[in-house]
Amino acid sequence: MNNDEISSILQIVLIVMLCILFVLIVVYFIIRSKTKAPKEKQNSETQIKSSKKNVNATTKHQTVSYNKQSIYSFMEFDKIEDNMIIRKNGNKFLMVIECQGVNYDLMSGLEKNSVEQGFIQFLNTLRYPIQIYVQTRTVNLESGLIKYKERISAIGDRLLNKQMEYNRQQSMGYSQEELNKTRLEITKEQNLYEYGVDLVNNTERMSLNKNILRKHYYVIIDYVPEDINTSNYGKDEIRNMAFSELYTKAQSIISALAVCNVNGKILDSNGLAELLYIAYNRDDAEIYDLDKALNAGYDELYSTGEDVLRKRMKELDMKIERDAQILANDSLKNAMAESEEQRKVKEKEAQMDELIRQMAKIIIDENQEIVGSDVAEKAKQKITESETKTTKKVRKTKEEG
Repeated sequence: MNNDEISSILQIVLIVMLCILFVLIVVYFIIRSKTKAPKEKQNSETQIKSSKKNVNATTKHQTVSYNKQSIYSFMEFDKIEDNMIIRKNGNKFLMVIECQGVNYDLMSGLEKNSVEQGFIQFLNTLRYPIQIYVQTRTVNLESGLIKYKERISAIGDRLLNKQMEYNRQQSMGYSQEELNKTRLEITKEQNLYEYGVDLVNNTERMSLNKNILRKHYYVIIDYVPEDINTSNYGKDEIRNMAFSELYTKAQSIISALAVCNVNGKILDSNGLAELLYIAYNRDDAEIYDLDKALNAGYDELYSTGEDVLRKRMKELDMKIERDAQILANDSLKNAMAESEEQRKVKEKEAQMDELIRQMAKIIIDENQEIVGSDVAEKAKQKITESETKTTKKVRKTKEEG
């Protein structure tokens, strides 16, 4: 064999060995991938189980964390004190004015106009933000029924005494006139008693209807100590300043609303507690009201004000009266700056009687053919005579004044 043949044989052997090596490498990787897949699956299952355990542990931890502190933090106020709602750890104070609504639809045109002008004046006098809150409540007739039953019981006792008195008078031989007088009183008491019993029965049937609703209207004003520099004041001093400021604002709002026939009053601590109790317990409030809750031992829901507040209120009332007098004098000095529309309205109001008489004469002229000329002239003459009498009366009043 020569050298060329030997080299060719070696090349063939080398190629065969490389092929065998390549095949072995491929088999190795295949076997390795098959053994690695179960391990990864097992590791993934282990991770999923561990994550589930962590989620369960977290859920259990969150469930345990629900306590009274989370309930208190849910409510948007801290406490009720000195007829005020205190919020944000004493950084905000609220006072509530309860207003009695008016039946606007049943008013005449002039009354509606008066109410609208009064409300416009109220809005123009505001120099600070307010909030109007309307709360719808189910009418609770239980307390009224109890009072009615007590009064009916008293009427029944009086009726029984009157009947006994009548029997005694009969046995003692009283005159017929005295007996008739006593009998009349018995009849009155009996009619009143029967009317009261019917009223209570009808009211009890009405109380079964839960759709009887009533709206309550409130005006809420606030005071934020951050508006002024309070770094040199203590908590009690800040609370006193807040009460004075809110009470003054509330009294001015009540006076302004009185112009449009809307009466208002400042809610005390009991009223504020009832307002918040119904706001947070809309469904249960008509079954278990605040009075029952307080009688059940939940009086720590609020704290009442001190007796010294009465003295402070009197002083504030005197201050409001003095400031109101000063404001009235200043307003009278600036009353000359009235608008043109107001002047026209006043002129028309002053000439209202004259316009009415002129309109009456025009109506008589239009119906002259129906009533006749003589009757029409007499009617006009009567209108003129009434006009003359009115003019003389006005002059006499001015001279006496």
